[in-house]
Amino acid sequence: MAENKNSLVKELTKGIIKENPTLVMLLGMCPTLAVTTQAMNGIGMGLATTFVLLGSNIVISALRKVIPDKVRIPAFIVIIASFVTLIGFLLEGFVPGLYDSLGIYLTLITVNCIIFGRAEMFASKNGVVASALDAIGMGIGFTIALFLMGSIREIIGAGQWMGLTIPVIHDNPMLLFIMPAGGFFTLGMIIAAVNKLSKKKPPKEISCEGCPNAEACGKGGDCQ
Repeated sequence: MAENKNSLVKELTKGIIKENPTLVMLLGMCPTLAVTTQAMNGIGMGLATTFVLLGSNIVISALRKVIPDKVRIPAFIVIIASFVTLIGFLLEGFVPGLYDSLGIYLTLITVNCIIFGRAEMFASKNGVVASALDAIGMGIGFTIALFLMGSIREIIGAGQWMGLTIPVIHDNPMLLFIMPAGGFFTLGMIIAAVNKLSKKKPPKEISCEGCPNAEACGKGGDCQ
């Protein structure tokens, strides 16, 4: 029982830092760079993606033994697109300002590699509870990354944050940070900081062990 509980906790927390979809796995770069000119946009996109990720993971996991393997990709797309349409209607009806700010990038959640990747690699192979926790963890990690990026870019590039004016910076904003180049720079700095804090280092040795082409190239798993 304890082992099962620890496993579920691991599924929930892995996406926040260790396997953060944006800062570690470098997925979802399009919305990450496009909508994070403001912190609120980052929160909105992150929560919308989490909603779609959670709904699609649950449905795909529940139907994983029913969906034929030959049509699993089209089936996943239909399921994901259904949740994207639903969240689009909800945002347009209740938060029209945010809906307009996210624009086409909200619709593009359908082809977000984070969502499709979790559906293919996790939800289609695991139970509903584990898949739901995986979705929540990945969604939280994605939301944190977008909120952090949006906050930095909004504060430095516009001199304000969540509707609050930042003294001094507001009168001398660095407009570069709300432009595409500023997005790349901010993302690079955050990734570098995360790697430094996690003390992530490149492997000292590279092995062919497990490579399907090891025998063909004649290395037999001993190359370095």
